[in-house]
Amino acid sequence: MKLTEQQILDNWETFRKNINTLFPEKSDALNVLYDEMSERICMMPASGVEYYHNAFAGGYVDHVLRVAKCAETLYNTWKSMGADMSGYTLNELLFAAYHHDLGKVGFPGEGNENYIPNDSEWHRKNQGKIYTHNPKLPFSLVPDLSIYLLQSYNVPISWNEFLAIRIHDGMYDDANKAYFLSRSKDAKLRTNMQVILHHADHMAAMIEYDKVKTDTNISVTPTNTSISKKHRLQKLESVASNPAQPAPDKDLTSMFTELFGD
Repeated sequence: MKLTEQQILDNWETFRKNINTLFPEKSDALNVLYDEMSERICMMPASGVEYYHNAFAGGYVDHVLRVAKCAETLYNTWKSMGADMSGYTLNELLFAAYHHDLGKVGFPGEGNENYIPNDSEWHRKNQGKIYTHNPKLPFSLVPDLSIYLLQSYNVPISWNEFLAIRIHDGMYDDANKAYFLSRSKDAKLRTNMQVILHHADHMAAMIEYDKVKTDTNISVTPTNTSISKKHRLQKLESVASNPAQPAPDKDLTSMFTELFGD
């Protein structure tokens, strides 16, 4: 499974546009974060192993967009079935969906990306380990690093958003048991927002895994396509000229030229 150059560019354009449209009160701070790490986030995978989900260039943004769509769909489903949707907003749910896996980008600064291409051909072919974790980085749980990055860039978050990001892995993470296995009425989750995000993330990951089962075309980075270099550069320039979203880094243009050069 892989994305074409055009799909990566289109997903990134959609992602940046949605950040500004959905979260205007937070967009200034968010755009500082996404401007600084645009090249990394645009190209990074959502996981390092092909049988997990989206272990290919551009997989992270593709996953986040899918989780957001799943979250909104599940929100409307729960609402239509008569669930109590009070105590939080759809906007809070979507913000958490867009940032639940932010910690996967690693730490700020050059060379601090979380995923790096696996240089072991044997592990890539025999174990599907397309990427490996950067040994330079200290250990961190993804939700914790997600919240750390948001506060590092002065992005305000509500308690609902904080908790949804923090426990979005549900019972897959033992650290979340205290929230999901409540022993009293007062200890129960006050809203269904966190449950919906967990289900949305799981749903998206399962859909992505299904795609892997039917597609053996796994690649560490996208290969050349038939789209001309001129068109690629025009596409990047069109994103930069859109006043609704910030211009991509200059390095992003050179990066695509290097990866997809004729």
